Amino acid sequence: MLTNEAGTLIFVYGTLKRGFCRAHNLHGQTFLSTAETTAEYTMYHCGTYPGLVSNQVDGISIQGELWRVDSRALELLDEVEGVAENLYRRGPIQLLQPVVSEMVQAYFYQRSVNDLPVIGDNWF
Repeated sequence: MLTNEAGTLIFVYGTLKRGFCRAHNLHGQTFLSTAETTAEYTMYHCGTYPGLVSNQVDGISIQGELWRVDSRALELLDEVEGVAENLYRRGPIQLLQPVVSEMVQAYFYQRSVNDLPVIGDNWF
């Protein structure tokens, strides 16, 4: 079980993952492990990036990474994810693994997903 330390736990599932185009925004932060959500989410293809939404009815588990970030990185991630423009909202997410004793947050897509294709459980 991961325990409380300084910083915020963030679940990333798309372009912020290691090896992807926005991973450099997590430089200097702490990669903890690969991660998997509970089966309560749907991931959509938004063009060059994914969008995650909560789906209590027929959601699936999403694959991603768990990071511990400091307040400076959290501000940068909010900017990168367009929180002020209401593109994404940062909120709590439930993980199956790893087991953690503190709240984990993720970025949830805020625009319409009506015409977007569902990706599945992993962004490429």
